[in-house]
Amino acid sequence: MRKVFQEELKLVHDDLVEIARLVAVALDKAVDSFQNTDVDLAQEVIAEDARIDFRQTALDERAIDILALQGPVASDLRTIVGSLRMSASLERMGDLARHIAQLTRLRYPESAVPAPLARTFERMAELDKTMIEDVAQLLETHDLTLVAKIQGTNAEIDDLHAGVFRAIADPAWTGSPALAVDAALASRYFERFADHGVSVARKVSYLVTGEWDGDMTSN
Repeated sequence: MRKVFQEELKLVHDDLVEIARLVAVALDKAVDSFQNTDVDLAQEVIAEDARIDFRQTALDERAIDILALQGPVASDLRTIVGSLRMSASLERMGDLARHIAQLTRLRYPESAVPAPLARTFERMAELDKTMIEDVAQLLETHDLTLVAKIQGTNAEIDDLHAGVFRAIADPAWTGSPALAVDAALASRYFERFADHGVSVARKVSYLVTGEWDGDMTSN
């Protein structure tokens, strides 16, 4: 029975890694569509989000079955409950990639990226791509050195996010109200994507060390 239990736990672990990889692909395509006004690619991201949702649901059902049938305790219980919470964060990251694609589709054939902020969004996209790759690697390896890197990436994204809002609130802003709304929405999507990545990283840290990060409960 213990061998079966460990195999089930490994499947949950593998599912988390796979979902993170799917999110990385979704973000990459969403960013490409956003930066290049590619409505066909945007539609692909929107349609494929259902695959991430399906994988999350399957993981959650597996985890709940383990809770019901195996009665895990101590660290194993922590692993199962943590996996349920992490799968929710990963699914939300997939949703945010979809939101970026939807914004592209909404503004097509115009670009949703205000020209004065193009470099800012390019950098935010680069950082989010780095973050989801680091999150996937962290889930796969439990290499806790990645946690600090993920948190550092998030701090830079937060600074860029604040800069976007300063720019659109500046009296010197010459863009249309619609562009200001697009900028605010897109910036929020990139920023929240990173927040969920940090949430996953903190939970992995807790699973490995058994110690709560002081800010973990806020995510």
